[in-house]
Amino acid sequence: MRLDPNLNPFRPDLAAVKLKGLVSADHYVEPTLFQVSAAVAPLRKVGAPDGEQINQALHGDMIEIYEERDGFGWGQMRSDGYVGWLDMEALSAPVLPVTAKVQVLRTYALSAPSVRAAPHFLLSLGAQVTELGREENGFVETARAGWVYAAHLAPLRACASDPVAVAEQFLHAPYQWGGVESLGLDCSGLIQTAFKAAGITMPRDSYMQREIGHEVAWDASLQGLMRGDIVCWNGHVALMTSPTDIIHANGFHMQVVREPLAHAEARIAASYGSIITIRRL
Repeated sequence: MRLDPNLNPFRPDLAAVKLKGLVSADHYVEPTLFQVSAAVAPLRKVGAPDGEQINQALHGDMIEIYEERDGFGWGQMRSDGYVGWLDMEALSAPVLPVTAKVQVLRTYALSAPSVRAAPHFLLSLGAQVTELGREENGFVETARAGWVYAAHLAPLRACASDPVAVAEQFLHAPYQWGGVESLGLDCSGLIQTAFKAAGITMPRDSYMQREIGHEVAWDASLQGLMRGDIVCWNGHVALMTSPTDIIHANGFHMQVVREPLAHAEARIAASYGSIITIRRL
């Protein structure tokens, strides 16, 4: 859940100093800034290992932590404003300046600059790293991750030319509620990740994504659509790959699939209602 500036849905007794006067709280605190040093850090509704995952922070992301309790920290993600609980073991301080990002679907961070080295973990598309200036055998050393294949990294300012092509890289990835990693993601996570790779900031949730851009004129024939249009239902989003087909992460197939929009609309409408809007950036 994103942090509404008019309320604090998780901790009504705690609020950031920057929100003083906007929320009711017994005390206000300055956050401590941490950085994700694990491959990925689940953001949960409650501070427990089996708490519902509502989002994920990737390696290199920054998190403002307001309170620590039983090994979990309550905080807010700098990237998209989400608030929730994170396992403190996935975070490190101080924050290091990131210098590059992963430009492939996923790559290993290794213990040494060798294809035979033991892997530390997988870094997903969009993960950010801090390069330490050492290169060997085509690998670059990074802080808190290890050695990463240099060709799999790109400058932070680099942008993909086509968000749809980015989304298509995730075909057959498992559906994961709250996920944004290459090993599993949800419908709005796929949209956010694809456009982020193209340098376009998108909100995290489907109900927010249906407000971006402008509405495309459409009717029951579903004609006149274009590659890159965003199709929005109540609680679900998909991305047009052609005038007739979509790509989406969905719970019906439990993976990312490409299928005709007409087929998906008939199936989804029968259970959850028809398309609400179609957006174009």
